Amino acid sequence: MSIVTRIAIPVSIFCMAMLPIAASAQGEPGATSVAGEYVGKMVYGPKGERLGAVYKVGQDGAAQVIISGKMVIIPASSLNVVEGKLTTSIDKRTLTTTR
Repeated sequence: MSIVTRIAIPVSIFCMAMLPIAASAQGEPGATSVAGEYVGKMVYGPKGERLGAVYKVGQDGAAQVIISGKMVIIPASSLNVVEGKLTTSIDKRTLTTTR
């Protein structure tokens, strides 16, 4: 295998892996909400308890979080940044029991 092939294959794989990330960042106008800056970071409840990491942010700015094995959507209107942490005014029980 030539040196060009050894370099080209990993570079092309990396580029293909990054394509969906770049497309989602450009295609979601709601991602400019508070939650958009916290993808992959923890969301905290009203009492400071850890709920889960932000998985994705919807077009409306709502954060999608996996809590207790269930995908939960936290409305953008309930999200705030307190002391540098993304928090919600909705408690864990309410989030996991409502659909």
